[in-house]
Amino acid sequence: MSKAEQRAQMTNGAGFIAALDQSGGSTPKALALYGVPETDYSSDEEMFGEIQEMRARIILADDFTKDKVIGAILFERTLGEEIDGHKVADYLWSVKGIVPFLKIDKGLEETANGVQLMKPIPGLADTLSKAQGVFGTKERSVIHEANADGIAAIVAQQFDVAREVTDAGMVPIVEPEVNIHSETKAEAENILKEEILKNLDQLTEGQEIMLKLTLPNQANLYDEVADHPRVLRVVALSGGYSTEQACDLLNQNNKMIASFSRALTEGLAKQQSDAEFNAALGSNINKIHQASV
Repeated sequence: MSKAEQRAQMTNGAGFIAALDQSGGSTPKALALYGVPETDYSSDEEMFGEIQEMRARIILADDFTKDKVIGAILFERTLGEEIDGHKVADYLWSVKGIVPFLKIDKGLEETANGVQLMKPIPGLADTLSKAQGVFGTKERSVIHEANADGIAAIVAQQFDVAREVTDAGMVPIVEPEVNIHSETKAEAENILKEEILKNLDQLTEGQEIMLKLTLPNQANLYDEVADHPRVLRVVALSGGYSTEQACDLLNQNNKMIASFSRALTEGLAKQQSDAEFNAALGSNINKIHQASV
C-alpha cells in the first residue's frame, strides 16, 4: 500500500467516497430498505452477515470502480470479513484501487445544548494500530440546532479525536453532521463553519484532515474550509435526502464531493437479480459521480 498514492487519490481523484459503514444502530434500517426485514434474522451475527453480503455485492459490482468511487468507509467489524480471499480493506485497495477508511465512533450521546456529542471511543489507539491497510477514519456527531456552545463543543471534540488519528499516521474524516430537518439549519451551518476554521488554524504542520458535512443551505458555504491548507478534501453526506435531491444540492457546491450512504443504496434490494441490482446501483453511482465532478 502506498500512502502517497492514496493521498493523491483522495486529494485529486475525480469521484466520490462510498459510505458502507452501517453499524449496529443503523444496520436494521439499512437492511429493511434493502428488503431484509428484522424477521429474517434472529441474532446480531445473522444481521451483520446480511449487511456484509449487501456490502460485498456493492463492492463486487461492475460500476463500483476507482474511476467513479475513489474511497469507501467501512464499519470496524467489516475489516475482519473477506471478499474473494482478501480482507475487505485489502480487496478495496489492491484489487479495486479504492482507498479504505474506517468508521471509529461508537455512537452518540443524548442531546444536550442542541447537539449530540460522540460517546467515548475506548481503545482507539489499539484500533488504529490494528487497522491494517486503512488510510483514514471517520467519526460522526450531530447538530440539531444553532446553539453556539453546543456546536463549539462538537467541533472541539471532533478535532481532539482527529489529532489522535493524525498522530497514528492516518487521515481523519471529521463529520459534524447538521440535521437536515433542523429549523435553524442555515444559522447552525454558519456557526459550524466559523468553529471549523478556528480549529483548523490550530492544527500544526503535518496534521491533515478531511471533513464530511451536510449539504448546506447556502451554496458553496464551505469553500473557505475546502481551501484551507490543513484540509485534504471536503465531502458531503446525504443526510436523508433522496439520491436526486442530494445530487441536485451537491451540484451547487463546487468544492464538495459526495460521501453518500442511503443515496448510494437507494432502490437496491436483495431480491433483485444481479443484472437488476447492478443496473440500479450503476445508475446511482453515475448520478453521484456526475454531481461530484
